[in-house]
Amino acid sequence: MGETLFARPPAEHCWVYPIAMEKVYEFYIKTTPEKLWAALTDPDQTAIYFFGNSYLTDWSVGSRFTTQNPNAEGPLGEGTVLESQELTRLVLSMTALWDESVQAEGESRIAYQITQFQDTCLLTVTHDRMRVDTDAQLYGGWPMILSGMKTWLETGQRLTTPGSLRYT
Repeated sequence: MGETLFARPPAEHCWVYPIAMEKVYEFYIKTTPEKLWAALTDPDQTAIYFFGNSYLTDWSVGSRFTTQNPNAEGPLGEGTVLESQELTRLVLSMTALWDESVQAEGESRIAYQITQFQDTCLLTVTHDRMRVDTDAQLYGGWPMILSGMKTWLETGQRLTTPGSLRYT
């Protein structure tokens, strides 16, 4: 009776992701799969809504990427393209580098799924393979990032958020 239901098991009982946290975000965006895919993969567009950051990669499965910001001292993230199905699905492994505490979290996974509904797309972002007590910096920016993307795609304008001001 006295044990905690969600306590981390001893290391000798752990497998790859014994107790993991998953964050799922769903946004309906009035756009096409082509424009949404470009917003996810074009470094000039990601810089508009992703706190000034750009992914540098060729988006081929197995390719490495870095996340760069011209106002940061070095890369803010790095990882590997795990899946790339143009216009429908993009999956990345990612290690955050912008702060020692998030770097210590190690690698997580981010999956983008695009589903078209007539003149609208559902973008589902799943950020998983995180420890239950992961530093909130690792996933806390998603609402700002995705709101910025939605605003950009629907209006052509930038959305000002606390995250968008971080590297200005």
